Amino acid sequence: MNTSDDFAKRVEAAIKNPKNLGELVGADAVGTVGNEECGDMLRMWVKFKEIEGRRVIDKATFQTFGCETAIAVASLATELISGKTVEEALTMSGDDLAAPLGPLPPLKIHCAQLVEGALRSALAPDEKRAESQKLAPTLLQQFQSPKRESKIIILGSSNERRS
Repeated sequence: MNTSDDFAKRVEAAIKNPKNLGELVGADAVGTVGNEECGDMLRMWVKFKEIEGRRVIDKATFQTFGCETAIAVASLATELISGKTVEEALTMSGDDLAAPLGPLPPLKIHCAQLVEGALRSALAPDEKRAESQKLAPTLLQQFQSPKRESKIIILGSSNERRS
């Protein structure tokens, strides 16, 4: 089984039984992010509780208008952050939140970044993203970026190079 097949099976398993899907009534924090280029949107609700004098995440839920990978990452993320403090949860990157799925294909990295953005929006709404932490470009942005010079090589019937 190759990495791509393994990733697809993990995503499929996660979306067949998504965890913590839906609005969380009485949430202490709500974060919403969207990507206007691809149309994905994700909202995350977080509820806290006190344990031994520490404020930890009791439960997190989500709703998304996104692809299967966004659903899978959000589902896993709500499980991963449970029991963590705000500070601990904020140290988690999109890669950390998607780690149980394995390496994300390049075109799906923005899904994990969407989940990370919603989590940050809920837990630290006043925090501004550092300029150095820009999101990976979407496929549309890649197509719209200035074209690189390319050279076309035509192979003849005898596989000889002709320019």
